[in-house]
Amino acid sequence: MLTGYFIFPVLVNGFVCKNPMDVNAGDFFFSGLNKPGNTNNRLGSNITAVDVNKIAGLNTLGISLARIDFAPYGLNPPHTHPRATEVLTVIEGTLHVGFITSNPQNRLIFKVLNAGDVFVFPKGLIHFQFNRGHKNAVAIAGLSSQNPGVITVANAVFGSNPKIDESVLAKAFQVDKKVIDYLQSQFWMDNNN
Repeated sequence: MLTGYFIFPVLVNGFVCKNPMDVNAGDFFFSGLNKPGNTNNRLGSNITAVDVNKIAGLNTLGISLARIDFAPYGLNPPHTHPRATEVLTVIEGTLHVGFITSNPQNRLIFKVLNAGDVFVFPKGLIHFQFNRGHKNAVAIAGLSSQNPGVITVANAVFGSNPKIDESVLAKAFQVDKKVIDYLQSQFWMDNNN
């Protein structure tokens, strides 16, 4: 007889691997992607992510998706997914989309998409989507990871905790420190209210 023996759950990709005998349909199901997200915010966009945090059965499958809602002139700001390529399909409206290639070229690859159009954002590259129309827009994004992660560039640079020294950012962006102070204060207020 073993004493002091503990059974720890098996983790795969940081998530508990469920006993196959305990798996049920709820582990592979999400409801609500048909409902528009609230775009009443400063960016005019909303992302409804459906990843391993919402569907446990996605663990180890290497796939997830998201619904992105845009108000007129709404923006999904420049961001990157460190663990995934993204395939975006416009369902409704018109989106101006693009990504930036890596150094040293930093080329902007962009396109205007209409309903039914598809665009690919390569893994790890900074990209964005902007609703340039007067009506709402909706897109569905497929991602090549069950947990793609997201780093929004402006939030990371100007809203880090603790703050990046303003001398570093002023030199990097070639602007006055007062501009950096202002931007950091705006991001800090947004993230702490």
